[in-house]
Amino acid sequence: MDLKLVERIANAVLYEGYLLYPYRPSAIKNRRRFNFGVIYPRDYGLAHDELFCVQTECLATSNWRMAFDVRLRFLHLTAREGWQEAVEREVSAPALRLDDLLVEPLHMSFAFPTKRSSGALCDPCVRGKRGEQEPINGNIEIAGRQVSERLFKITTRVLNLTSMADAPAVSRDEALKRSMVSAHTILSARGGEFISLLDPPESLREMAGSCRNIGTYPVLVGAEGERDTMLSAPIILYDYPQIAPESAGDLFDGTEIDELLTLRILTLTDEEKREMREGDERARRILERTEAMPAEQLMKLHGAARDLRWVEGGVR
Repeated sequence: MDLKLVERIANAVLYEGYLLYPYRPSAIKNRRRFNFGVIYPRDYGLAHDELFCVQTECLATSNWRMAFDVRLRFLHLTAREGWQEAVEREVSAPALRLDDLLVEPLHMSFAFPTKRSSGALCDPCVRGKRGEQEPINGNIEIAGRQVSERLFKITTRVLNLTSMADAPAVSRDEALKRSMVSAHTILSARGGEFISLLDPPESLREMAGSCRNIGTYPVLVGAEGERDTMLSAPIILYDYPQIAPESAGDLFDGTEIDELLTLRILTLTDEEKREMREGDERARRILERTEAMPAEQLMKLHGAARDLRWVEGGVR
């Protein structure tokens, strides 16, 4: 498994849409962001018809000695004087033996407590801005089922069990503070391989189609051809997604266009840059990286042709 490549893709999923151009807390689209991959508290989800449980179901082939590592990752939002910042959260269930999961599902509870602060929770350079971080409590359930010889269906459910009194009257902004945002799971297999659900072998097409995924879409990740890792994300990806090598770093802005956003950042006023620098740790890093970018690197963002192949009569 190419761990560095997997982590880079997973981080792109984690922060997609987290912070939008012009990267200032005062910008309306950063004060009221669109959040995806949200697992709401169960009370709120039931009251407002929102997801409070997501499910990943995929196929793996091996023998009973196969083992899994499962990682849940999400953002834990913090309200801070009209805008939000986020703390990365991760819950790991390592070295799960398939033969154990076939006998009994694993149930693992997790909790992140309330936290209050007069300074930034994730940025020590931002002072005097009071913040509050509400608790999040959840459960991960992982089960295995043999569906044919050497073929197993692995099911992972993530449930938000955070208590929320008077859920019908609670606003979405309040619910988001107790929600798992940009939630996704990474499943790694040892001693076995996952089956692509997008392009399964013909003999397994019907079985792959029976996998029930709720609020998430599992794909193979890593180097092309590797089958030991799956990323189950709240956005639709293809097998073996990649970050363009020309990209100097994350810009977070949806289907980001690196060259356009880079040029726009360079045209911000001094006051806008000051607000961007003081508002969020990640925004400050974007600004510093952009202002230090050499001209030759900027030119690489202008465009690249890939996947050309010779065919009879010319290039296609």
